[in-house]
Amino acid sequence: MSEDLRNSIPTAQGAVTGPLVVIGDTLLDVDVEGEAERLCPDAPVPVVDVTAEQARPGGAGLAALLAARDGADVVLITAIGDDPDGHRLCGLLSEELDLVRLPLRGGTVRKTRIRARGQTLLRLDSGDGTARYAPGEAAAEAIGQAGAVLVSDYGRGVARMARELLRGTDVPVVWDPHPRGEQPLPGCALLTPSEAEARRLCPSAYRGPDQAARMLVREMRARAVAVTTGSRGASLAIEGGPFTQVPPPVRAGGQDACGAGDRLAGAAALALRDGADARDAVTIGVGEASRFVERGGAASVKVREQRLGDRPRTALEVAGLTRANGGRLIATGGCFDLLHAGHVSLLRRARALGDALVVCVNSDDSVRRLKGPDRPIVDARDRVEVLRALGCVDAVLVFEEDTPARAIELLRPDVWVKGGDYEGEVLPESEVLGRLGAEIVVLSTLPGRSTTNLIREIQ
Repeated sequence: MSEDLRNSIPTAQGAVTGPLVVIGDTLLDVDVEGEAERLCPDAPVPVVDVTAEQARPGGAGLAALLAARDGADVVLITAIGDDPDGHRLCGLLSEELDLVRLPLRGGTVRKTRIRARGQTLLRLDSGDGTARYAPGEAAAEAIGQAGAVLVSDYGRGVARMARELLRGTDVPVVWDPHPRGEQPLPGCALLTPSEAEARRLCPSAYRGPDQAARMLVREMRARAVAVTTGSRGASLAIEGGPFTQVPPPVRAGGQDACGAGDRLAGAAALALRDGADARDAVTIGVGEASRFVERGGAASVKVREQRLGDRPRTALEVAGLTRANGGRLIATGGCFDLLHAGHVSLLRRARALGDALVVCVNSDDSVRRLKGPDRPIVDARDRVEVLRALGCVDAVLVFEEDTPARAIELLRPDVWVKGGDYEGEVLPESEVLGRLGAEIVVLSTLPGRSTTNLIREIQ
């Protein structure tokens, strides 16, 4: 989410918000890119010379991924098949968010777009999977801890479970409906149908998006309805309030709008979670969606696949490759003794700020000088192995000094991340970061999670 929009959200001072929980159907989207400069000799169709293939999550998976890249903690509750495409989806998702996996009956749905010079020539759909009813304790626990919920319905059955899971919840619920999906739960904070979806939701009296938004507020008993109208923005009706047209800040007509609805719904859900009212949330969502389309839409979303046999890279290799490809290098540091949920949350959010994350870890002697003779509990070799196993960590660098200043000199990161307990303090590494022109970002920590507390509980 852009910094100016994030700063416009009125969050209570010191408030701790829960994660965004996305419930819905996840698809595998594959773009086959190539050049089409000739016709097939035996049929009047273009010949595509394939140059690349890019895979990413689609549907609810895309909405969750984009929200995670806003820096939010995201939990995705979705059904994924136990087949090659399902395994591939898990690899695409596991690095950037928490996944609560439900069983799928049938094959994972896959949509393959054949593209040339930015234009889609053909789409091939395969897979008939539908969710099997088995929400379980993990899904219920995720809902119980949520700061907001987004139901991303793609008509494959997961939204049916959402109706039961969300009964009695008191956090904002955004429901992005589907023509073949479930009727939205009454009392949602916001519904975000497209014009086509709104037409199907009120077929007997459809008179345009403005009237549809007003009608759906009444009939669906929603607190707000935003009918999205593509490059024109959205028509917003609020329960007991005025009707509003929400125009986009940038015009991206004629470009690939795939994924714009997911981007809008996810950004609006995060804004509601952080205290925005419906109008501000939809304004933020429309703005983020229009910029998303301007940057190329879903085709511009690049996801690193986690596969067995990926070769580990050193921290300096990662730093060099990131700079060579014009990427943004993120770095952070610490002891990471007894890795816990607070560490994982910090590292996941740090990784979402850029294109690669290097973790600088104090050596055993360095930890002893900082923490005392009884630390570390876990030696450096094991701490490095555990950190490397996290999908959000691209490389680990061990340093012997009391501060990571020399490691920072070697890496030259664009952003240095510290946990919230350092807020307001002058960091020992501030001088080298200032000299390199690196940005310092302080991220809030999860309350109550610390190695010291863990040791106290064990004792």
